[in-house]
Formats: sequence, C-alpha cells, structure tokens
Amino acid sequence: MLTVDDFDFTLPEALIAQHPARERSASRLLTLTESGFTDQIFSALPALLNPGDLLVFNEARVIKARFFGQKESGGRVEVMLERIEDARHALAQVCASKSPKPGSRLRLAEAFEVTVIGREESFFRLELAAAETENFWELAERHGSLPLPPYITHLPEADDEARYQTIYARNPGAVAAPTAGLHFDAALLHRLAERGIEHARLTLHVGAGTYQPVRVHAIAEHQMHKERFELPETVVEAVQAARARGGRIIAVGTTSLRTLESAADAAGNLRAGSGETGIFITPGYRFRVVQGLLTNFHLPRSTLLMLVSAFAGMETIRKAYAHAIRERYRFFSYGDAMLLWRTAQERPIIPADECR
Repeated sequence: MLTVDDFDFTLPEALIAQHPARERSASRLLTLTESGFTDQIFSALPALLNPGDLLVFNEARVIKARFFGQKESGGRVEVMLERIEDARHALAQVCASKSPKPGSRLRLAEAFEVTVIGREESFFRLELAAAETENFWELAERHGSLPLPPYITHLPEADDEARYQTIYARNPGAVAAPTAGLHFDAALLHRLAERGIEHARLTLHVGAGTYQPVRVHAIAEHQMHKERFELPETVVEAVQAARARGGRIIAVGTTSLRTLESAADAAGNLRAGSGETGIFITPGYRFRVVQGLLTNFHLPRSTLLMLVSAFAGMETIRKAYAHAIRERYRFFSYGDAMLLWRTAQERPIIPADECR
C-alpha cells in the first residue's frame, strides 16, 4: 500500500523559485539518458527531440482570480475563484475566520457584492448581486489579482502579469498556470518547427484545488478535484498522424498529460470533446497515449509528484530529485524543468557534444 510518506522529500527553502529565470528558455532542464542524468539548458530542447515528434501544449489562460473583501459583519475574507460557471455564478474557496453561511453577502475589492448560495465540498457557490451590471469575467479582469501559488511569497508584480502566463495562452479560465509551458518563447517554438517537431494544443483549466494537500495517509483513498478540459479534433488528428510516422507524443506539463489520458479509451484511441477530469495517476497506472513528459519539479507529498513517479518510476524520480537538489535546481512554478520518458528504451541517447 502506497502512502504519502512514499512521496516525501526534504527541500531547502532557498530552492523554491520566487521569480522566473531572466529569459524563459534560459531555465535549466534535467534530462534522463541511458547513463543517468544530464544537466541542460531548456533552449537545448529541439536537439533532444526527433523530427516527427509531437508536443502537446495546454493553452489555458490564467484569470485574475484572487479577491480580498469583507463580510457583512465587517470580517475580512479572501476569495479564490475555482471556476467561473457562467456570467453570474462562480465556485470559489473562501478564507475567513468563520465560514460564511448560505445567504450571506460578501463585498469584494471594495467594488462589487456576491451572495453565498451554497457549498460543494470545500468550495462555496457565489452569485453576483442583482445590482451588478458586469459579469464575473469582467469583474475578475478589472478588480482581481493574479493568483500566484501560496509558496511564492511576494504580491503579484508587473513582471508576473506576463511571466505567470504562457506565450500561447488563449482560453481564459485557469486559476493556476500550466507551468511547464512557461519555459517556451517564440524563438524556441520557431526552432522546434524548423527541426520538424509538430505541436498541437488542448485546454485544461487548472483549478485552485491543484494546491490542496493530500489529507489521507493511504493515497488510494484520495479523491482528486475535477478540472474542465477541451480536446479539439485537431489534437486527435495530430496524435494519429504522429503515431503513423513513428513520432512520440510528448505532453508539455501534467495538465496536457492528464487531458490526453482522460480522453483515451483502453486501446489508447482519443475522442475529441469537452468535459471534466478527476483522473488520479499513481504508480501502477498504464499510460495509453503519452511517451514523453516535460514538467517542472513538484511539491513533496503531492498528487503531481505521484503522477511523475508513475510515469518514470518511483526510484528514478527519487534519484532525479536528489540530483536536482544537489545541483541547486530551482523548484515549483517558476523553477526549472525535467524531460522524462516512459521507459528506458524510449529515452534518447544524447551525444556528448550536445550535453551542456
């Protein structure tokens, strides 16, 4: 029986990245080779992939989802949107000294009011007051603040507005960034295309629940939060074409991987469409679609650490994280990245002159 203790490690606080690298593609990239680990720069990625490989990006866009405000009693509240359900309704986390009751009103950002109309597990359902003329999307953009992760200690700055967003972000709705994509800049995307590496784009709106800790000891008892996704037909066609030419499917981030695996049948065939996924990938999972994974370094005892352990092997990930800590890699959302492969046979052998 696997427990959260199997996915624990000690991370020096100094390795938690508080700001992004000066240039997106100048972050570091830890790669797995036949002989072990190789320390790279992210801009070396085109040389590590083969012509005909397919990168799958998540083009979700982060919305300004955090608000500060007051209850009717005057008590302070912090509201973090989980998702905007329609123009006048949203699901949110509400932090206050005492949880608000259904029917109570909250005034947010000293600008607008919402009514608490119910609860769904740890989230509250909010409805805009009838007098409000703007919708939730407009109010978030005008009055919300960027929802930086809880381990980033500074308030959002001007640089965060751009850097906590991928350059290809298009579909608003996420409240946390698909962080593996933060390393890509326009020049790198151009070089990948020149090398004959294809790409496709889907959407998974990352929820605030991504930061919720695993509160059970046995991981089999944990229940994942659900997130919305959209898988266009173009992605299905791109995956089929890559397979036909012998290319590998490489997910840019755990969000892309979870979407692809959620939309696949037992034989690995994808079906286009939209829906919700609560897939919880742990060691022993049989992957159906993805052969490669680009991902950042994840929190101890987290579901994402469990996912990468399932993908590359628990012992491999333990050794990789120990190497990353020794070599002073930067961790979490603004940190460095890894390139993982499902099996040793699928890992590329990197010539010595390409290792740097």
